Amino acid sequence: MDPLIILSDSVEPEAERVIRDGLDGFNDSMAGYADRRPLNVNIKDRETGAVLGGLRGRTSLGLFFVELVYLPANLRGRKVGTRMMQMAEDEARRRGCKSGVLFTINFQAPEFYQRLGWRVFGEIACDPAGTSRVFMTKSFR
Repeated sequence: MDPLIILSDSVEPEAERVIRDGLDGFNDSMAGYADRRPLNVNIKDRETGAVLGGLRGRTSLGLFFVELVYLPANLRGRKVGTRMMQMAEDEARRRGCKSGVLFTINFQAPEFYQRLGWRVFGEIACDPAGTSRVFMTKSFR
């Protein structure tokens, strides 16, 4: 019997769980261990506790994946992002990560990451015209 293959633009929690658990199980069997963990840094308002921005990432098999980073405009240029990245990188090192990987868009923050020692290893054109995804890495050794 052939399976039903469905294209969707919404996240189905059961499908996400099955895909994640299946891939995690395969990776664990190949690596012989499981060490994946979320790594998040939240930037909060001191008075209200409201989340203003931050970093969402994860560590797994010696690699730190930076998935999302956001700082509101009023916090940029005040070393908040630098401190946030340093905190995340230090924790990744403590977890045994040898390097990190992220991607940004050329109109976002590649120069910021380069100032912190990240280097470009690839770039792919995307829309709108003149825009590209910039793939970056950093060695933690």
